[in-house]
Amino acid sequence: MTKEALKKLILTAAGTIPAETVIKNCRVFNVFTGTFTEGDIALCGGEIAGVGKYRGETEIDAGGRYAVPGFIDSHIHIESSYLSPEELGRLLVPHGGTTIIADPHEIVNVCGIKGLDYMMQAAGNTALDVQFMLPSCVPATPFEHAGAVIDAPEMQEPIGRENILGLGEFMNFPGVVNADDGVLDKLMTAKEAGKLIDGHSPGLSGLALNGYAAARIQGDHECSTVEDMQARLALGMYVLLRQGSACHDLRTLVKGVTPENSRRCLLCSDDRQPRTILEEGHLDNHLRICVEEGLDPVTALRMATLNAAECFRLYDRGAIAPGYRADIVLLDDLVQFHVDRVWIRGVLTAEHGQYLPPVQHCDISPVMSSVHIRDFSEERLKLHLKSSHVHVIEIQPGGVVTKKSIADVSLDSQGEFVWSRDVDIAKVAVVERHQWTGNVACALLKGYGIQAGAIALSIAHDSHNVIVVGVSDAEMACAVKFLEAQGGGIVLVKDGEMIDSMPMPIAGLMSDQPGEWVAKKLESLHENAYAQLGIHRSVEPVMTLCFMSLAVIPELKLTDMGLFDVTQFSFIPVEAEV
Repeated sequence: MTKEALKKLILTAAGTIPAETVIKNCRVFNVFTGTFTEGDIALCGGEIAGVGKYRGETEIDAGGRYAVPGFIDSHIHIESSYLSPEELGRLLVPHGGTTIIADPHEIVNVCGIKGLDYMMQAAGNTALDVQFMLPSCVPATPFEHAGAVIDAPEMQEPIGRENILGLGEFMNFPGVVNADDGVLDKLMTAKEAGKLIDGHSPGLSGLALNGYAAARIQGDHECSTVEDMQARLALGMYVLLRQGSACHDLRTLVKGVTPENSRRCLLCSDDRQPRTILEEGHLDNHLRICVEEGLDPVTALRMATLNAAECFRLYDRGAIAPGYRADIVLLDDLVQFHVDRVWIRGVLTAEHGQYLPPVQHCDISPVMSSVHIRDFSEERLKLHLKSSHVHVIEIQPGGVVTKKSIADVSLDSQGEFVWSRDVDIAKVAVVERHQWTGNVACALLKGYGIQAGAIALSIAHDSHNVIVVGVSDAEMACAVKFLEAQGGGIVLVKDGEMIDSMPMPIAGLMSDQPGEWVAKKLESLHENAYAQLGIHRSVEPVMTLCFMSLAVIPELKLTDMGLFDVTQFSFIPVEAEV
């Protein structure tokens, strides 16, 4: 801010000169006192001059609506929306979102720092303020091949960038607790830069959790029980109450929010797909759920605004008060939290559900052509089993946790798995797509329900190799080849023909199409997966499959290097001991 800008702000606040814009006739929420005050909001140069009785060059009647600070999503992966940053911003802002804390973990695992550069450039094209965390785990584990390796030396430059708040969710919690040397180097990189460290520690408890918190991990979005939440709050961590398209923890965790601990509680999405946004909203939906579960609106609104701003050291926002950013949301009510209008930095940015600025997209060519498969053929999908008594990845309803199961399957004379319509077990494979390694690993998946064809994705957390499930090697190989030809995304195959697909040219993770198109395409893919491939309707066919390679979530997963037992932290053979 210049001296002249400061002078103008002060004189506007004092009522000496007219405000640039005045939002009149509001019920203004004061996050500091927890009260609502009737009055006007004076805006000057993208900031709030004051709340009171003001005159302005432009005056807007709020009609007695509630004026609250802009909502801050405290942890989200843009890539998980399958949308570009520009498109996600267009969808979120009309729901009151003015700031998101984005962890570009997915694209950086595919493209390295080049992926971060793209995300930051693209984020500049949306009115939504996108603050970034630098991915801390690239690759997420040493048990798979990603598109990049980013250790402490590679972090030195990006951690110092202005819009990088700190290190993103530190998923390698065993490395923190064991004080691994490379992990300590990453932690020190953030500490020496004066930046935050975000957390990810599902199931960690007791003294091990103490060790994790001792590294001054700021918060955790992986709590699934009130007990998990209370343990972290007691150690001085923030807890991010998550409600995404895949994980729904908010209704459980909000029951643990009390007047004593609420200021350390935030709201986050983690992932939010277009259909969820279009049908349910964003943090306005989180607020509805909070109130439905008995939380008072004042506490809920603080969790969506001031708490998040303070946690991530964004001290210029999170409140409607003199000198703060003019990020303001007008709400019709405090039950449904229906958003009427949104201002970002003093500019009216959304009205009656419509995003007002023009949408411009940056060049995606630096992050295209991300599918590099070597020496792949149908023959590479053979298991060559010596025993029909096998380990099976068993899908558990409603989540991404899997069960390590044992089953007896049919084999042919070559020791190859024979799929049967009467047994809900199918072959799954992960094909490496980044380093031209030629790695292909196969295992068996139970509970997916596929009855015909195959489905292949280039979205497979966290390294995002190609993952494919099918009823035969021929169908699976066909799906992989179609996916490679279209440059990544999602492909459904039946009888050797592609019956549906969604190209994702941005790193094989994101579409370059509008959010509404992506939502309709996902709906089509899901319906074809159910109706033509026979996948269980209780299973979300895309999101479930893309988590079957996540080697940090128990119990059994598949990476391009083999079948991985997360509980033992080691690879195991497909054959099980008798």
